[in-house]
Amino acid sequence: MTTLESISLIKPVTYAQVSSCEAEDWQHPMLEIFRPIVEEHEKQKARLYLIPSTFDDEFDPDFSPQPTSASDLPELHEWTMRFVVSVLEIWAGRRSPSQLTRMCHRKIFTELHARAGTFKEVGKLRTIHQSEPLDGICESVVTVRFGERLRALSVRFEGVDNRWLCTALDLL
Repeated sequence: MTTLESISLIKPVTYAQVSSCEAEDWQHPMLEIFRPIVEEHEKQKARLYLIPSTFDDEFDPDFSPQPTSASDLPELHEWTMRFVVSVLEIWAGRRSPSQLTRMCHRKIFTELHARAGTFKEVGKLRTIHQSEPLDGICESVVTVRFGERLRALSVRFEGVDNRWLCTALDLL
């Protein structure tokens, strides 16, 4: 014979913790009872999808450029500022292009060397807009003022061999 105490009529209910966030729509007392439980997932480490730009260079597989994650590279905003200021000084003839040899791909360095000293003045930086479409890649657009003219400088950096490497440089 079963007794009333042995039959479980009410199942235990698990409630989510009430949030103190005022922006939520769960202000009605009945809605808080039925608040969904949100499971937190641990953050995954970013995966590298970068295949370094080679500009049709051929490499021995043991010595080919190795992609590097952005977390293992220097701080991006400072790096971009230093690089762009150096490029502007090279174009104005105030700095030697050889100072950026390690920061540029060989093809970009030859283009930079060919344009050295072609401007009358050093451009002044106005704004920097950066995006990181993939881990280890940075694309930046820098607005530069040359006298009364405002121009845009687009730069692409790739994380290669534990350093940022400029693989595209264009003044629009």
